[in-house]
Amino acid sequence: MSVNQQQAPLWQALQDSAHSNQIAFHTPGHKRGRGLPGAILQHFGSALGSADLPELPELDNLFAPEAAIQEAQVLAAQLFGAEQTWFLTNGSTCGILAALLTVCRSGEQIIVPRNLHTSVISGLVLSGAVPIFVQPTLDSQLNLAYSLSVQDIQLAFETYPQAKAILLVHPTYEGICGDVAAIATFAHDHGIPLIVDEAHGPHFAFHPQFPQSALAAGADLAVQSTHKMLGALTQAAMLHVQGPLIDRPRLSQTLQLVQSTSPNYLLLASLDAARHQLAHAGLNVMEQVLTLANKAHTQLNDLPNYRPWDPIDTTPGCIALDQTRLTIPVDPFGAQAYNLDQTLIDTYRISAELITPDHLTFLITLGNTEDDINRLLLALRELYQPPLQLSSLTYSTHKTPISVPALSPREAYWHPADAVPILEAVDRISTESICPYPPGIPILLPGEKIQKQDLDWLLQLKQQGGIITGCSDPRFQTLKVVRE
Repeated sequence: MSVNQQQAPLWQALQDSAHSNQIAFHTPGHKRGRGLPGAILQHFGSALGSADLPELPELDNLFAPEAAIQEAQVLAAQLFGAEQTWFLTNGSTCGILAALLTVCRSGEQIIVPRNLHTSVISGLVLSGAVPIFVQPTLDSQLNLAYSLSVQDIQLAFETYPQAKAILLVHPTYEGICGDVAAIATFAHDHGIPLIVDEAHGPHFAFHPQFPQSALAAGADLAVQSTHKMLGALTQAAMLHVQGPLIDRPRLSQTLQLVQSTSPNYLLLASLDAARHQLAHAGLNVMEQVLTLANKAHTQLNDLPNYRPWDPIDTTPGCIALDQTRLTIPVDPFGAQAYNLDQTLIDTYRISAELITPDHLTFLITLGNTEDDINRLLLALRELYQPPLQLSSLTYSTHKTPISVPALSPREAYWHPADAVPILEAVDRISTESICPYPPGIPILLPGEKIQKQDLDWLLQLKQQGGIITGCSDPRFQTLKVVRE
């Protein structure tokens, strides 16, 4: 058995400290659980509080690790295939922020997909970097975006050769994977780093039937939400680096800008425990996940007249699919997406991961069971209303294939702004990042001119029950735009 399989140093250190009889005159105020509110004690017991500890000597320091954290991060790097790994307690968001602050200075350009996560916009605001937006191909069946292709990247770089880095999303929320290896080769041929938002792909390295992981494909920096697809606690994530193109001392400094000086050791230890779980039985665990996922896909595709969604080989922006995502069009189930989702919740006690007007996406992970899959399939069979008749699309891309916003996100964010009625915002420059959530992919971005089609789309989403985030007006009746 390898060292990686045998040890869980940070988890063990936390457990040892939690069971010690030390008298605490340090934070947190509940003092090892004794002062927790009664409601918390009643629900969780005292064990939660006893392990909720600060930076004690035996637990190491996240920003200057020398002992248990350092050892745990080294083991994680070995397992995930990185040269160096950092544990994150502010989710993948802080990893994306730190990455952008590391590779781009104010005014420098970075190539990014238009279907980026809102955390990238936050990173652009903080760093002052200028995004070169590249519009991915849209799938005509489900009205969702693919990944970027190497041809997209080549055209963007030819148009803006001063770009300092490339950022990709791998996989997309629905599990679509582009050719990361080809894009990594292109980036390195031009001496710039490839950053990959791999929030939904931390499991890729643990079974050969999964798409290739970003690190294996040659990415210089990958940020993973270990809590999304693996066994860590919510908000626990990892950042992995390899190669010479990332300034690692600067990265360590930027991580200190965007992470709490009081990191939660339950989150940190859960990263170590999740790593240990994968090191010990990762292949077997992921084999079970794939068995469940394949059952779901196969039986759903056997429904009469059901047209399975399979975009592979139809576009360079999709060379592989993550089978742990079950993405279904809502039309053959006889309801609008938000109504279908509510029916699944109310009638079948089933919650989807992603709801858009055109489809639902379900995540199948190591926490699911065969009974879960059976209940989902039963619900979908009962709700299925053949024959399949896809409705006309309500939204299609009107974005320029490659574009730079009128103002950088940072300039727009800090510019004097006026709140104007929604429909009066057309052709004005947005100072806000407006997106339906999940998945947190912005429709309006700070610095871009607002187009009527975008507003119509957002209003339609809201009317159907979607949640619109990022707007300073919670009623979504006004928008903030650059003052003229």
